[in-house]
Amino acid sequence: MLSEQEVDPAALERALRAEVDGEVRFDAGSRGAYATDGSNYRQVPLGVVVPRSVEAGAAAVAVCSRFAAPVLSRGGGTSLGGQCTNAAVVIDWTKYCHRLISVDPGARTCVVEPGIVLDDLNRRLAPHGLKFGPKPSTHTHCALGGMIGNNSCGASAQAYGKTVDNVSRLEVLTYEGTRFWAGPTGEDEYARIVAAGGAQARLYQGLRDVAGRHLADIRTGYPKIPRRVSGYNLDSLLPENGFDVARALVGSEGTLVTVLRAELQLVEVPAAEALLVLGFDDIYQAADAVPGLLEHSHPTQLEAIDGRMAQLMREEHAHLDSLDSLPEGESWLLLQFTGDTKEEADEQALEVLRALDRDEDDPRVALSDDPAREQEMLRAREAGLGVTARPPDGSETWEGWEDSAVAPERLGDYLRDLERLFNRYGYQQASLYGHFGQGCVHTRIPFELRDGKGVEAFRAFLFDAADLVSSYGGSLSGEHGDGQARGELLPRMFTPALMAAMGEVKALFDPGNRMNPGKVVHPHRVDSDMRIGATWRPESQSTYFAYPDDGNDFGQAVLRCVGIGNCRSQQGGVMCPSYRATGEEEHSTRGRARLLFEMLGGHDDSPVTGSWRSTEVRDALDLCLACKGCKSDCPVGVDMATYKAEFLAHHYQGRLRPASHYAMGWLPLWTRLARAAPALANAALHAPGLSRIGKVLAGIAPQRDAPLFAAESFRESWHRSGRPQPDPGDPRTVLLWPDTFTDHFHPHIADAAVRVLEDAGFRVAVPDGPVCCGLTWISTGQLATATKVLRRTTAVLRPWLQAGTPIVGLEPSCTAVFRSDAPDLLAGDQDIVRLAAQTRTFAEQLVNHAPDSWQPPQLSRAATVQTHCHQHAVLGADPDRELMRRAGLDAEVLDEGCCGLAGNFGFERGHYDLSQVIAEQGVLPAVRDTAPGAFVLADGFSCRTQIEQAGTGRRAVHLAEALALALDGPPPADHPEQAVPRPQHRPAPARLLTAGLVGAAAGLAAGGARAVLRHRKARKVWTR
Repeated sequence: MLSEQEVDPAALERALRAEVDGEVRFDAGSRGAYATDGSNYRQVPLGVVVPRSVEAGAAAVAVCSRFAAPVLSRGGGTSLGGQCTNAAVVIDWTKYCHRLISVDPGARTCVVEPGIVLDDLNRRLAPHGLKFGPKPSTHTHCALGGMIGNNSCGASAQAYGKTVDNVSRLEVLTYEGTRFWAGPTGEDEYARIVAAGGAQARLYQGLRDVAGRHLADIRTGYPKIPRRVSGYNLDSLLPENGFDVARALVGSEGTLVTVLRAELQLVEVPAAEALLVLGFDDIYQAADAVPGLLEHSHPTQLEAIDGRMAQLMREEHAHLDSLDSLPEGESWLLLQFTGDTKEEADEQALEVLRALDRDEDDPRVALSDDPAREQEMLRAREAGLGVTARPPDGSETWEGWEDSAVAPERLGDYLRDLERLFNRYGYQQASLYGHFGQGCVHTRIPFELRDGKGVEAFRAFLFDAADLVSSYGGSLSGEHGDGQARGELLPRMFTPALMAAMGEVKALFDPGNRMNPGKVVHPHRVDSDMRIGATWRPESQSTYFAYPDDGNDFGQAVLRCVGIGNCRSQQGGVMCPSYRATGEEEHSTRGRARLLFEMLGGHDDSPVTGSWRSTEVRDALDLCLACKGCKSDCPVGVDMATYKAEFLAHHYQGRLRPASHYAMGWLPLWTRLARAAPALANAALHAPGLSRIGKVLAGIAPQRDAPLFAAESFRESWHRSGRPQPDPGDPRTVLLWPDTFTDHFHPHIADAAVRVLEDAGFRVAVPDGPVCCGLTWISTGQLATATKVLRRTTAVLRPWLQAGTPIVGLEPSCTAVFRSDAPDLLAGDQDIVRLAAQTRTFAEQLVNHAPDSWQPPQLSRAATVQTHCHQHAVLGADPDRELMRRAGLDAEVLDEGCCGLAGNFGFERGHYDLSQVIAEQGVLPAVRDTAPGAFVLADGFSCRTQIEQAGTGRRAVHLAEALALALDGPPPADHPEQAVPRPQHRPAPARLLTAGLVGAAAGLAAGGARAVLRHRKARKVWTR
């Protein structure tokens, strides 16, 4: 058998490029992005292939087989056992191979390609009233191929079983090239296959031989529990189970075959649901109650949350609405029931209460048949991995023993023994939760994986835990599979005969051990190939940002990413717009975090070198919009926008930067210079020919129009009016922040805000001197300059800061700087601390601090609302929703993600196309669909610019402008934004400027020509 070192990567890459219709990547960046999954393990791949079709994927396997190169099929890459990391050629099916090939509603089956995402599949099945039953917590981004490989389950397995129970047939490919559809195999079908001869016949004969020789061991050696996922499914080969080869291959984690297509069994979408929540004193009592609940009911889900998880949610300010909905108790069971009607679903829950001698008035009971509320509460349970991964106290928790399973009737005793084992090893504060209706326990344990003794303890604990669960007749894994985390432990669960049988099956399908080697059979040690381990030695980094929630350590901040993969979702929230547009792992939050991890240099074999000068990291971050969506949407709070700014600061330190960093990063300076002649600046920026040259020199996308300067800035108008400054100490005083975008481009927004704030009884002040939040310098990584700008700003604001005057921001991105970036950049600066505490959004000021007697002007109008990404991530939009409600706005707040412009990103050369793809995924279609009489509201300058420049026929306005319009009476019935003034483009001056410059150039050219002629004549005279 060839080792991976004997594979010729260069020759392999050439062959793949020549023979595979797909993207072949052997570059350092791609290899770094795929070096780990959601587990504790890390192996750098040989390369990555992204096939454009299933046939191309099969061709890639054939090339790898010819070169004896290991192969790893990968879906969403969320595996917690190390199944999706290997020193192999990684085939990523998710970008292109995601078709729903066919649906048979009558038979309730469908055929899919391996890269299709579960939620996407169920959306496409919804018109038929059908869905795929198993639903892991990663349903927004897990691929069906990965679910088949891992035998995934999720909470809904209580009703629908594991993935293996929902697979009809599989089209598979062996490493040596045998391709066939597998499924239940009756005697006639078996005889036909054997009679045909060839490799498939040999496989089927070999499987029957293995099953026949080990018949008794297979029948007695597998735990009879709902959630046995560990090991190969040899029990599917039993005669009484139909010699089902497809189901035998489910859960084999890519170690036997490559799955090309799958025929799945489907279930009906229930018409009605009810959720019953029961409170208990502790998680052990909750577990003890499970058998009785199952005796009296048949819930479609029976989930558990313990007090530790609830505590972490409160500390992290996550899912607080769900926690408030929980009844009294320190641990909870959530039972979901379904029916054809609400009454039918409710009655099942009420029957349980009657059996328990409880009722709806019991303080330890909560009953809901509101689907939205139920989903919110269940999402809190789904968030368990993210909530428990990085507790606020700075401790680290890890997978490794995160999904053991026992029979539900033995669950309480098992949990008590598991807790005693935790205590023996000193592993305190491990949350216990999971799918208790099927005896499956999730937890993350505070292993110490950074030193040798900690790793030794980790290994010893896993063997003791394996012995414990086996003593209960349980399974090492209840849904996450074995991989490397549990492969070495399988002999503690299965007899030697069964282990030998699994080895025979592996040899039958993959005699050279090239299919995901080192997992399940012939596994690597549980403490080898670790992402963090005793040999991990990352370089320490001095940084501009403080990273106070990560121990002032950039490396620790990068380690926040545990591979959950929510950044690969396609709908809802903001994260991650670049992944949604590209489908590229490298352009997801997780992929970038992986590359930053590699950049830290903790492993000698890291493909990413050069530390802060790494071009691989630079290229991956280039398409990061710095939208900050991950800061709020990522379950562990990865803040890639901050990491990008940090990286750019070091990467370009002492070096020439891209032109756009000077053009866009120094925008506040250029806007102040343009105030000397704004009309001339507008003419120059829009002059034919001249503007194109300017964009080239400034690194600006040629498709973009420069925003127009207002004839007079807000501050100029304010100071010209001679209005006296109110007393900073007056409780009615507010300081209106004149951000660069509002001040110079859309000053009417500030005028409108003044009118509304004064209508609410506030006295408005404006800073006397020039001020800036430093946003554009931060987003382009010019952090030393941003720090100086912020210090100058706080000096100007000091009287207001010392008086505690509220500072009202109108531009969300600038307001977010004061709340988030500035305190991190200037940690400990008391002026910055005060600034962060005193900064409020326009809506926060009016909703939370206006006199009770004040009512906002009434608009009585519909509105489509695009929330700025930084507001979504840092500031929150609840006050805006409340203000719009009070003003009579029927607001449709979009959940369509980023607008795609994102400050300087969409203006930079090379980003325009991606910017538009992102916008067209939701925001722009929603704007186009807005009724003519409705408002389009967008408080962010970027959002307004994108909407206006994208040809939607609409112009977005700020909420302050809409409210100010209502102060003067009802806004126009049609396109109300027409009543809001904006700087207008005047083409004549631009054309005249171009003509003048052309004329001047022609004059200079003519003058030069005449001079040359005179010079030549003079030379002739001189030489006579």
